[in-house]
Amino acid sequence: MAVNIAAYQQVINELRSFNARLVAVSKIKPVSDILALYEAGQRIFGENYVQELADKQTQLPEDIQWHFIGHLQSNKVKYIAPFVSMIHGVDSLKLLQEINKQAAKNNRVIDCLLQVFIAQEETKFGLNETELDELLAQAAGLQNVRIAGLMGMASNTDDEAQISREFKGLAALQARLKEKYFPGTDDFKELSTGMSGDYKLALAEGSTLVRIGSLLFGARNYA
Repeated sequence: MAVNIAAYQQVINELRSFNARLVAVSKIKPVSDILALYEAGQRIFGENYVQELADKQTQLPEDIQWHFIGHLQSNKVKYIAPFVSMIHGVDSLKLLQEINKQAAKNNRVIDCLLQVFIAQEETKFGLNETELDELLAQAAGLQNVRIAGLMGMASNTDDEAQISREFKGLAALQARLKEKYFPGTDDFKELSTGMSGDYKLALAEGSTLVRIGSLLFGARNYA
């Protein structure tokens, strides 16, 4: 079996003391692997590709919470709007408006995380602080999305101090935005940071959702 149940149990135990949740990243992995982790108790799974997610959703138990964690194109929102639990990578008002539109068509409210650019690489998507303020100021009237927090990906580096600084900065930004736009509510409480290689650093800096794949499912073969 490709799924590492021992690693899964270890991660779950680590998360418990931080009151954080695991998003098991199952992209490119077969339904059988997802079922193996489901039977071990996991209920939140993350996928990066719309068609793959839509196909898997029809084959797996209905109580799975599907999180979309890849870069989402506006014209593909309609395929996952009927069932997706959370969308992690919202990086524009246009995309948020389309999610709101498709959620309304399905009589749903979809949780969304705003993706923030915190890394040094230019290849990663995300909003800067000014763009975040502009988006939040314009998003108040959207009734079928719930902006649940922020998502970020740290730089691809071995410098753990730098990674921790990036995660710490995002947590501070989340706190500022919550106070400004969501005072006195339980909304905007999620911080989706940390993957297989840096999730422990993310937890130490306040992550509430860690996105872990290879540690649980093994390396991916994209061939």
